[in-house]
Amino acid sequence: METESEPYVRLASLRQLHQVMADMNTARSLADTLQSVADGVVGALGYEMAAVNLVRQDGDLVVAAFSGNSAAESLITGRVGSRDSWDRRLNMGEQWGDLVFIPHTEGWVLDDDDVPQWYTDGPAPRFEEEWHPSDRLFAPMYTPGVQGGSSGELLGVISVDRPRNGRRPGAWGREALQMYAFQAAIAISNARLRANMQRALVRLERDQQALRASEESFRQAFEYAPSGMAIAEMGGDQHGRILRTNDALCRLLGRPASAMRRYSFSDLVHPEDIGTLLRTSAEGGRAELRLGRRDGSYVWVSLRNSVVADAADGPRFLLTHVEDIEERKRRELQLAHRASHDSLTGLPNSAELRSRLSSRLCRRQAQPGVLESLDAAYGHPAFEAPTGHGFDFAQGGEAFDGFDHHVHTIAPEDGRDDGTKGLAVLFCDLDGFKSINDRFGHNAGDAVLIEVARRLSRGVRDGDTVARLGGDEFVILADGLGKADAQDLAVRLRNEIIQPIRAEGRAVRVGASFGIGWAHCGMTADEVLKSADERMYVEKRSRPKQHRRAG
Repeated sequence: METESEPYVRLASLRQLHQVMADMNTARSLADTLQSVADGVVGALGYEMAAVNLVRQDGDLVVAAFSGNSAAESLITGRVGSRDSWDRRLNMGEQWGDLVFIPHTEGWVLDDDDVPQWYTDGPAPRFEEEWHPSDRLFAPMYTPGVQGGSSGELLGVISVDRPRNGRRPGAWGREALQMYAFQAAIAISNARLRANMQRALVRLERDQQALRASEESFRQAFEYAPSGMAIAEMGGDQHGRILRTNDALCRLLGRPASAMRRYSFSDLVHPEDIGTLLRTSAEGGRAELRLGRRDGSYVWVSLRNSVVADAADGPRFLLTHVEDIEERKRRELQLAHRASHDSLTGLPNSAELRSRLSSRLCRRQAQPGVLESLDAAYGHPAFEAPTGHGFDFAQGGEAFDGFDHHVHTIAPEDGRDDGTKGLAVLFCDLDGFKSINDRFGHNAGDAVLIEVARRLSRGVRDGDTVARLGGDEFVILADGLGKADAQDLAVRLRNEIIQPIRAEGRAVRVGASFGIGWAHCGMTADEVLKSADERMYVEKRSRPKQHRRAG
């Protein structure tokens, strides 16, 4: 390299400097770029050794590249100097622009700190500008785009040792090293950016591969799941429209996949379950409901929804898992039926009878002062009802309703048929049944009870209740009857029962006694049944014994 005293710089030196800068900027990796920076200081700028100290994430500086002496390179490459020690160096000595020169007369205080160092032995200087073996020259590198150098973020430091001409660099040498450090900072920043981009591309490709693998796993899990799966739209005009179904769901509903895409789940659900479906679709979660098959039948399913959300746009799709629970529901209904129905006759049992009767009644109550006014106005005794229920009763063709959501059960007046319709409770007790059990056995008795239950059920209206209270006692709940209607019903049912019954290969007969009671709010179910039972015994005792059983 030219000395300062020469009036011109040879074109070959500029070309050499340009070439090393080009190599520095075209290196394939960050490590190659750092080594190119160190090699360029030695090869183009004419220094015997150069080290590139790079700032790490923790702030300390590591010797990332070295050039000019293989022994020194193996000794100090990879070693770390603390940021405090480096800041001390960069804030002492002589400032040559952005360069820092620390002469041997000051640098001795740095001999024992933790910055990696290498000394080249040599004779003491013979004249003032000659390089001393203990002189130090540093070229800080700052992030690109920062004007004034030292005001920017430190990227690293190039440290050099002994120019080949043995002299401290002059104005040209200093300018060249400063310019080189500036270009090196750009090259290192670009190399880091490329490295980060390469790592990001590698991560992106890895993530895309993982996503593709995940999508394929989901597709296979979706398509080949043993239970039904569907994807439906969420929100917008097409909310709930089915986008995709698997084979298991198509088989369950007997519908091809192409046809399923014409529906939403609200088109397929049983009308009674539409509210359950809408709540489940809006909130996610799980519900049990019925879905329609192609043949018009319905199947019970367990439906579980998961909302597939988009980070930007919010919920977008519903992933629906549909499990066939028809067999379990059938068993549950069978168990519930057994718990509420008589095992012999199939009629509602005593517990179910009381439940149905109690659901029609309420315990009446009114605010203080209201009861007395009601008694005075309508001549009815005070009664009790739970708060929130209502009461109404006919008086001159009008109804009084004290509360909402309950139509009160009333009874016709005793002693006259005033046209009032009420809930009639017919208590039926079989006459002569015990003698059939005694003479022909319990199998014959059971056959009689089964046939009586069938005849009673056949003789009432749809919506009326026929229940077996126990033994040979039956109860009929018939709503909307007047006194004459109830009496006619009792006569018809008695005439049905007294017809011959085939039991154990022989014809037998039983009679029936009916007591008619009336249910009204203010009574309990047991009170209503007791009233009808007492009337039945009155009716039974009033008839001659020989007329209680026909044949």
